[in-house]
Amino acid sequence: MQTLVNHLLIGLANGSLFALLALGYTMVYGIVELINFAHGDVFMLGSLLALSLVSMLGLVEAAPVATVAGVGLLLLVVPLFCAGINVTIDRLVYRPLRRAPRLAPLVSAIGASFVLMNLGLFWIGAADVSFPELVPRRNLFADGGVQCTLKDLLVISLAVPAMAALTLFVKYTRLGRAMRATAQDPLSAQLVGIPIERVIAVTFALGGALAGVASIVYSLHINTVSYQMGFQNGLYAFTAAVLGGIGNLPGAMIGGLVIGLVRSLGSFYLGERWTSAAVFAILILVLVFRPQGLLGTRARERV
Repeated sequence: MQTLVNHLLIGLANGSLFALLALGYTMVYGIVELINFAHGDVFMLGSLLALSLVSMLGLVEAAPVATVAGVGLLLLVVPLFCAGINVTIDRLVYRPLRRAPRLAPLVSAIGASFVLMNLGLFWIGAADVSFPELVPRRNLFADGGVQCTLKDLLVISLAVPAMAALTLFVKYTRLGRAMRATAQDPLSAQLVGIPIERVIAVTFALGGALAGVASIVYSLHINTVSYQMGFQNGLYAFTAAVLGGIGNLPGAMIGGLVIGLVRSLGSFYLGERWTSAAVFAILILVLVFRPQGLLGTRARERV
């Protein structure tokens, strides 16, 4: 039972990370119906910037108070950096192709992903790089049976408020209502005076900021970064978005948690090499019997 609880905790921590990334995919798709394949690589560049800032600020040997302040600075700078990259990609790559056939922006998204991946390769090289262990691996339970470390608590304490804040923003703010209106019918939203290009830019900025938060959480939790980390984690996050219902924010959160739990329990019961197969097998089964995803709704295609 203790082993099962430990794997459930690991799954929840990893699932919260996937949910943060999945929100970026599902927000962009909900507004412009584009799968932003560069999103995972924006997350990767955020981790590399966090690594560079940790080295520049000397946080490895800093006092605990300075380390906490440094992590707070990372949570401010890195999301802004990732938001800027995402908005720049939209302005230079996606916006000129707004009215193009859907295949054109999709291929452009793949191209943007490769460009960012090669920037990461130029930044740190081909080898994996260790991220300093700023958060100790101390177990929060005295008996030692159930393993819940400060790292796991950090992931949940950063991911859950970020997801809750995004949900409240989209549901209750004026700009959030404009985003929902643009997602429902861009032409009608434009006719009633909503600046849809500004709304789209804000959507990309929010998605990039979430990727920045996820990059810090990942770096502090896993303590390894590489120029290819965006591909695998982005793939799992995209799978979570599709599983929950692409374009649905609560669905992306639930999909991320499901993927995290399946990966954790699959590695224990099936072995690490079968984990990915189990994840995508469950995805296929869900899409066969419920093509719109767990929380998605069937939409009539407008002709």
